[in-house]
Amino acid sequence: MSKALVVDDSKTIRIIIRRILIDLGYEVLEATNGIHALEVIEPEKDAVKLVLADWNMPEMNGLELLKRLRQDPELSSLKIIMVTTETELSQMASALDAGANEYVMKPFTKDILKEKLELVGVTA
Repeated sequence: MSKALVVDDSKTIRIIIRRILIDLGYEVLEATNGIHALEVIEPEKDAVKLVLADWNMPEMNGLELLKRLRQDPELSSLKIIMVTTETELSQMASALDAGANEYVMKPFTKDILKEKLELVGVTA
């Protein structure tokens, strides 16, 4: 079973995304911010195939997390999707330029998230 890491400071959003991913066949890990995500992913580098990260979080935001993950050669095949309320095209471009595979704007549906996962080529 593929593992996914959901990174969001909102417990409600983590629960929503977790349920969707479990329905799609993923085992789900969670983190509350970028620093926590790095701690969670370190022992799971071989198993985690997908990260869904919010942009706005305390301590380390999603863009900073994205850049840190992309610096790690062991995580080069990791699929990273930003899931955020940020709707500015410049911010979307920044995330994609930094290495995000896709960008999902909140609010979203299960179908939208499933479509984005298919676009980046990940299946559980």
